[in-house]
Amino acid sequence: MKSFRAARGGDVVARLDPAEAGIVGLLLDQLEQLLAADADDVAGDPVMARLLPEGHRGDPEMAADYRELTESSLRSGKTDDLAIVRATLPDGGGEVRLDRDQAGAWLRSSNDLRLALGTRLDITEDTEPPDDVVDEQDQQLAVYYWLTALQGSLVDALADGRGGRS
Repeated sequence: MKSFRAARGGDVVARLDPAEAGIVGLLLDQLEQLLAADADDVAGDPVMARLLPEGHRGDPEMAADYRELTESSLRSGKTDDLAIVRATLPDGGGEVRLDRDQAGAWLRSSNDLRLALGTRLDITEDTEPPDDVVDEQDQQLAVYYWLTALQGSLVDALADGRGGRS
């Protein structure tokens, strides 16, 4: 990956190789499927609990009311962001050029992807990137840290574009 950088006109630009674009596409597919699932089918799923947290942890009745009021719009917003990421993701790799709104969708979606993956992998503050990728767990952990770097470079590029960093 060639990290995001600020470009003329306020856009941010990065370059993904084919494998990276494929990984993002696969993760988008998985998150879209999870968000499209019937609420009863994903009840108790720790990823959904992380993506759509309880509004009131101490009061189950209030939490249920909050969920009823917000879940549909939260799912819809996340799905809209995923569609923007998909539309701006180059098939087979290549340049990713994002305006400010698209970059916001990428930030929110990459955060959701990291939350989902981190929850599934039980990431903690003590979790380190793998030195060697020897199994599927290491591969998923490497993807998590790659997404972290991608998101970080996007944040930095957006800050650079606003004159926030040199």
